[in-house]
Amino acid sequence: MQVIWSNEQELLLLPSNMEELLHRVARRAQELFMFPAQSEVSIALVDDATIGRLNAEYRGKDGPTDVLSFVLVDKDIMRMAPKDQPLLLGDIVISMERASAQAEAFGHSLEREVAFLLAHGLAHMAGLDHDADNEGDMSVAIEGILESLGICR
Repeated sequence: MQVIWSNEQELLLLPSNMEELLHRVARRAQELFMFPAQSEVSIALVDDATIGRLNAEYRGKDGPTDVLSFVLVDKDIMRMAPKDQPLLLGDIVISMERASAQAEAFGHSLEREVAFLLAHGLAHMAGLDHDADNEGDMSVAIEGILESLGICR
């Protein structure tokens, strides 16, 4: 899986292993969710103001959130995608301010929180959601990704 990422915020200094962390989580999610090998995902690390604007514009909700997923393809399109062409799954936007605050509140590292939020966004790209039918599957998948990479609380 190709990971295209950018740091669009200036409030927090990123850990030196951020790029490697994003790639590891994305590769493991690709295996678990069986995303095609030629899949691509775009990840933007932003501040609360930026994600707040996106949350209002695309979800009609005021204020910042921790992660947004903009899914471009569904499972049917993934299955039918030509193997010799890139397949952009979508965009994931993570608020580093929210990630930092949540990491502190939960008593774990910023890296663990960012990994969780990325796995959460990738679970959405795999078609999982927060409804009653999928919530358990989504939680199990996210925790499975993190545990398999040795990323614990």
